[in-house]
Amino acid sequence: MKRLTLFAGHYGSGKTNIAVNYALKLQREGKPVKIADLDIVNPYFRTKDSAEELQAAGIELISPAFANSNVDLPALPQELYSLVQNRNFYAIMDIGGDERGALALGRYRPYILEEGNFEMVFVANFFRPLTRTAEEALEVMREIEAAGGIAFTAIVNNSNLGEETTAADIRSTAGEAEKLSALSGLPLLFTSVRADLAQAFPGEEILPLKLQKKIIDG
Repeated sequence: MKRLTLFAGHYGSGKTNIAVNYALKLQREGKPVKIADLDIVNPYFRTKDSAEELQAAGIELISPAFANSNVDLPALPQELYSLVQNRNFYAIMDIGGDERGALALGRYRPYILEEGNFEMVFVANFFRPLTRTAEEALEVMREIEAAGGIAFTAIVNNSNLGEETTAADIRSTAGEAEKLSALSGLPLLFTSVRADLAQAFPGEEILPLKLQKKIIDG
């Protein structure tokens, strides 16, 4: 278990959903945890949408001031530096959805690399355009690495079709996940599945998910 866990992936990969559920998992295990939204390019689904649930669990959320509004500026709060400078808690970072979003990670790179206690996780959804194959996903991985300046250390298979996902759908992507692992030389950290499907994967490394909902502001 690393102190810092960074989740990144292409649009629609489900990285925000993974980040929130992973933070809640650590909290249930009794670990002090904070979560940060570094996604400055995607106004449609953000960690901010889960603010009430995170607050109820005692998890501090750090997000851009304009998250969940009709203003989308590339500005990040100064409090984000506390995640990489204060090592007394576990921190989860939700990184932007492509190489442009990963640019925001660059300013924290020196602190992250200096500590050296991090997991940089690529979230793959093989049902999404541009990452339908291991080869396509690897190309996206390299673009994000180049933009953020931090190499990935692990992979998560989060292939899903939202509420319509079946256990068979997830199993159908196992081969591509294993191929991506082989091509990149990185381990498959876990496969994430909707909580009601978890019993279909006994003995496997999985993260049961509660799907997060988008808040629609009036």
